Amino acid sequence: MEKTLIILKPDAVKNKHIGHIVSRIEQENFTILGIKYLWMKRSEAKKFYAVHKERPFYKDLCKYMSSGPVVVAALKAPGAVAKWRELIGATDPAQAAEGTIRKLYAESKEANAVHGSDSAENAETEIHFFFKKKELID
Repeated sequence: MEKTLIILKPDAVKNKHIGHIVSRIEQENFTILGIKYLWMKRSEAKKFYAVHKERPFYKDLCKYMSSGPVVVAALKAPGAVAKWRELIGATDPAQAAEGTIRKLYAESKEANAVHGSDSAENAETEIHFFFKKKELID
């Protein structure tokens, strides 16, 4: 079993898609190990997305991710990282496959509804950024 971290971004929360997305997570047989509703501070967003610090979108991403509440969750499933990334679809919802979360719920390439870890190694780091061990059911 593999773990992944997901974030329902401010646009998904603002547009009341939390229930739809969590329902989809359950339908796709992920196990939710932990889930939180929070508002990231800009300093937290900068630390979380530090890997993108040199990228031109970094400042806007940090501003956006701290612009409203988010839902973070740790999930478990066989091949969880790849399974989640397939389920969410392409970063640009215009290019996302039909039925994917971003096709259904994203507003734009920037406000793309959800985050997903890009590797099992990064997932572990990201999960521990938001969750203490005792906050996870495993």
